[in-house]
Amino acid sequence: MTNLAELTHFRDQIRLCTLKELYHLGFGHYGGSLSIVEALAVLYGEVLRVDPQNPHDPGRDYFILSKGHGGPALYATLAVKGFIDHDWLYTLNQNGTKLPSHPDRNLTPGVEMTTGSLGQGISVATGVALANKLANKEAYTYTIVGDGELNEGQCWEAIQFAAHHQLSKLFVLVDDNKKQLDGRTIDICNPFDLAEKFNSFGFKAVHVDGGDLLAIRKAILNGMQQNEKPVAIILDTMKGQGVPFLEEKADNHHLRPNQEDKEAIEAAIAQLEKIVASKEGSL
Repeated sequence: MTNLAELTHFRDQIRLCTLKELYHLGFGHYGGSLSIVEALAVLYGEVLRVDPQNPHDPGRDYFILSKGHGGPALYATLAVKGFIDHDWLYTLNQNGTKLPSHPDRNLTPGVEMTTGSLGQGISVATGVALANKLANKEAYTYTIVGDGELNEGQCWEAIQFAAHHQLSKLFVLVDDNKKQLDGRTIDICNPFDLAEKFNSFGFKAVHVDGGDLLAIRKAILNGMQQNEKPVAIILDTMKGQGVPFLEEKADNHHLRPNQEDKEAIEAAIAQLEKIVASKEGSL
């Protein structure tokens, strides 16, 4: 993708597919899936060297979704990108599906690691980055972690390890959406300034607007210009991002919609369908 219009269209397609698959299932992780849509759009639309026709290409970059409950957004991205058929989205978390609630590398093309147990994804991403460095590969490794996930001590062990080994081709994107399962992160375990914490561990860290495609892209490209430190990009996001009704809903981590919720989600889907359709002929 070469321009903002194409990237915006890609983002809208991902958000629409995420909403439709969750609505079809009837429940799920709306909040934390929608808050990573922009990050996924930039990664799969601009940054990652990946081939949907050859998911195991030895020259590929790697992406690991450490916050595995954001799986619906990753599946939507893989469908729009061409890794999987769109029809798979309507089998989400059902018997016999290839799209379980949390990503499974043995079931879904394009999924590098089975995740869901928080803290493990960033640890494996660090291992992948080290392996590629030792093998003198040019591959980059990207992982998205949740702000609530960073309550896990295992995350900080991986972060310290990555800085020690100067894994400059490791990018940790933090979905700082201010909420976790049980409430606001600041109330449960205050994260303080995440960029300061990453910097103190030896990362090159920066805060960006997690809803701004260009800002995310710029932060990644700037991180590529140095070759000494791993990079942390703290994405200032909102749970339910891009869907005002869901952004404003307090209990939007895992949602079982009531009738009022369903009507609001249906309206959001209809609006996005119009936006996506209007752009199809102009790109």
